[in-house]
Amino acid sequence: MRPQVMKTRITELLGIRHPILCGGLGPGVSDGKYVAAVVNAGCMGFIVATSPADEDWLEHQIAMCRSLVGGKGFGVNMYISKLAGGADRMRKLIPLLADNGVTCVETAGASPDAILPALREAGIVVIHKVPAVRYAHTAARVGVDAVTVVGADCGGHPGTFLIGTMVQTAHAARDISLPLVVGGGIGTGSHIAAALAMGADAVVLGTRMMVSEELWVHPSYKEHIAQLDGTQSVVVKKLLRDHHRVLNNESARDVLALENAGSADFEDYRPHVVGALAHNAYSTGDLRQGMLDFGPAAVFANKVQSVEAIVDELIDEALAASQRLDKLRVVTSQNIVAAE
Repeated sequence: MRPQVMKTRITELLGIRHPILCGGLGPGVSDGKYVAAVVNAGCMGFIVATSPADEDWLEHQIAMCRSLVGGKGFGVNMYISKLAGGADRMRKLIPLLADNGVTCVETAGASPDAILPALREAGIVVIHKVPAVRYAHTAARVGVDAVTVVGADCGGHPGTFLIGTMVQTAHAARDISLPLVVGGGIGTGSHIAAALAMGADAVVLGTRMMVSEELWVHPSYKEHIAQLDGTQSVVVKKLLRDHHRVLNNESARDVLALENAGSADFEDYRPHVVGALAHNAYSTGDLRQGMLDFGPAAVFANKVQSVEAIVDELIDEALAASQRLDKLRVVTSQNIVAAE
């Protein structure tokens, strides 16, 4: 494992070695074994709180992760549905998190304000993920500890504005005073160096990590991802105002056909977007069906590796990028005075 070479507000807040977060990878994908590997590589990972599996799945995964990381902290991804009862379902999980030493949560979806008091009482750090800076302001007002802002390149839900990650990063760093995580299309150490240089405190990775050896998904799924160049990404469900960046497979094309026909009725889409299809794809390696979160950073996920190997490579690349900037700097008496 690489030693710590960067200290930011996020590494200090979470007690981690590297400014890298590995976000929740869809229902049931980010499990205890994978998150433990992320934490043991010096980063922060999040077990997803929702899964197509039985109701005891989360409790089992948290216990597994705790046994594998020892005393180190780890996180849980909590998607707060905007439908009735969404916040209540997440609130009921908080005692489980507190009893098992979960140190932070990655919230997304609806505002976390309804569950913040319970999380605060449990001493759990809250990082809220949003797809635009305007929503980060709202999250800051309700009192979260940090925000994650993702750009249009992110696999999963990039929001309706589809603003590029580079713009989002500079904008958020200028306007948001909270510790800042950025994501969307990030897959190399040079991305990390650039994000930190622009004012971010960490990055969040998604698609880049889908080739991790520790993920339970079928080996042929990972091998297929490793052969793709990122151009196989497509945004669907735009008419439903639920933009979703996924792999361009049969299900995605069926959804696009409904959009082209002008359908705005979710029931027309349901057979193509039901979560069981995605879970089957992850289990069997058959990528033809399901809404499979997939971003253009897949171009950098070109081989199956352990989490630690991926992280070590990213840190080495980030240092090389920083050193390149040092070599490009022209030192004159004028800029020395300006720096002072």
